[in-house]
Amino acid sequence: QVQLVDSGGGLVQAGGSLRLSCAASAITFNINRMAWYRQAPGKQREWVATRTRGGITVYADSVKGRFTISIDNAKNTVYLQMNILKPEDTGVYYCNTVYDGTEYWGQGTQVTVSS
Repeated sequence: QVQLVDSGGGLVQAGGSLRLSCAASAITFNINRMAWYRQAPGKQREWVATRTRGGITVYADSVKGRFTISIDNAKNTVYLQMNILKPEDTGVYYCNTVYDGTEYWGQGTQVTVSS
């Protein structure tokens, strides 16, 4: 049973930074695609960033150059470093993976960016 636990959200002023964490159990990151999604109030969940099984990172245009997805295999943790935050980055952020044919989500962590 895969479990993903998201943390690190909070309230930050525009221009600030946050680092989100997703601690995982029962999987090995270096053989899994890991991703972050977010959901703003009243909007659908949207994809933010992916780290492929081969270690390639891909980002949504809205966060490219500001966000970085990374992995610490020793800690079984995936991170999302978010810099130069904007009010439109506000939302609940979710870690995501597909393992053995099943999709898994973290419980989400709230990020609020004030203007």
